[in-house]
Amino acid sequence: MAEPPTGPSAHIDTFARDHLPPRDQWPVMLYDRPELRYGTPLNVVGELLDKPVAAGHGGRPLLRMPGRDWSYGEVLERANRIAEVLTGELGLVPGNRVLLRGPNNPMMAACWLGIVKAGGIVVATMPLLRAPELATIAGKARIALALCDSRLDAEMKAAMAACPELRRMVCFDGPTLDGAGELETLMARQSGQFETVPTAPDDVCLIAFTSGTTGKPKGTLHFHRDLLASADTFFAHCLPCDQDDVFCGSPPLAFTFGLGMQLIFPLHCGGAVAYLEQPAPEALLATIERAGVTVLSTAPTAYRALLPLLGGHDLSGLKYCISAGETLPLPTWQAWFEATGYKIIDGLGATEMFHIFITAAGEDIRPGATGKPVPGYQARVVDEQMTPLPAGEDGLLAVRGPTGCRYLADARQTDYVKQGWNLTGDTYRMDEDGYFWFQARADDMIISAGYNIAGPEVEAALLAHDAVAECAVVGEPDPRRGQIVKAFVVLADGYTGNDAMTKTLQDFVKQTIAPYKYPRAISFCAALPKTETGKIQRFKLRH
Repeated sequence: MAEPPTGPSAHIDTFARDHLPPRDQWPVMLYDRPELRYGTPLNVVGELLDKPVAAGHGGRPLLRMPGRDWSYGEVLERANRIAEVLTGELGLVPGNRVLLRGPNNPMMAACWLGIVKAGGIVVATMPLLRAPELATIAGKARIALALCDSRLDAEMKAAMAACPELRRMVCFDGPTLDGAGELETLMARQSGQFETVPTAPDDVCLIAFTSGTTGKPKGTLHFHRDLLASADTFFAHCLPCDQDDVFCGSPPLAFTFGLGMQLIFPLHCGGAVAYLEQPAPEALLATIERAGVTVLSTAPTAYRALLPLLGGHDLSGLKYCISAGETLPLPTWQAWFEATGYKIIDGLGATEMFHIFITAAGEDIRPGATGKPVPGYQARVVDEQMTPLPAGEDGLLAVRGPTGCRYLADARQTDYVKQGWNLTGDTYRMDEDGYFWFQARADDMIISAGYNIAGPEVEAALLAHDAVAECAVVGEPDPRRGQIVKAFVVLADGYTGNDAMTKTLQDFVKQTIAPYKYPRAISFCAALPKTETGKIQRFKLRH
């Protein structure tokens, strides 16, 4: 159907709009539901933060921390001050991209809100990323400015040296609520009043990077209305919440799963968030009790890790437990239900789609199945020619709805979008009742404990070590993490494959790329299976 009116763009810097894929390569976008017919102008922060405060709800708690909360009004004031710093002190104009680097904490959230209020585009990055990865992202998105937690500035400085376009970094003091970082110093000089930039519904507000199957990062462009659409579909229909709900979880705000569950959705219902910088199992359980958490979001691996620690904790206040980031094993679902009485809500999402589009909640949960399409989305199982397959047959998952894939200047757009459908890279089966059952990943992506890890990127890191002559990386099934990264390595002459060499290569990878990508298992071999043309046959290495 025809898209709703969008209004004129507020972006002075048109880089993001200019680097959208051609319109005929976009997926079909579905806006037929009344709640998705947004007016113009539309700024997601204006809708979710400015309006509640203007309506008299500024005193409600938004960010809950030990001994102190930040109310909606206090968060708005800080976001306004950040927007003032960006536009007045740092020269940001609408459409500029800002790299945001930090763990989940109140200042990280306030920075996200301030950037978007100012008409900027957030490019959030995970704390574990190393300088080469940061430099690649900054170069691809043409980023000149970064806001960074002061504890993470070393890799950012190295990234700036490698990416001349990234000219300015301003640090904030993440661990404290009234920090003395450069950003806080600049904020103190501001008025706390800022007129939210009247962006268009289809102005880009977020570039979320995903590594894909090649290790070359892909930037996914999301509009203001995309973030609201996810809240008005998945969240509103599957997780009915209100101002009494408190959210907590482990996914970083740099993940779209984390951004939705720990910022956009709490704001949407007027609820609150309790952030954890290091969401270790004990800390997560303690926070659930302390903050009165009602909505828990994490990966299947974390639910498994929490199980043996439940005895000393009261989880009776929970209403919803949401899992995403990797497929939820049925034994994990069953063990959690037996231990707590809560049915985990499994969700399938993608960075390209922003958030969850297939799930089931409450009595609709069918253990082992991912669920059905969220209201507003359509899904089908297709063959390689995009022909729909009948129930019971395995095929590629195709989906479309009010969000969809738009890569930043990337030829891989036509790999993900075909005939108006988004192809997620998953193999699924649909049953006679319309439930979708995950079968396998259709590409070379390794999903380990909720992290997407591209095998070729790990291979490149290993090959940078003098001891490695050849290597191939695959995902190996693991009962705790879903999959682990396993490397098959052919050593160069003069090197011996033993425990010491395994640790040497693992440590080397941790120092080269994000540590969570390192191969947890390494097998040394004399040769790798190859085709006659020399291509490595990775399928022969998989179990």
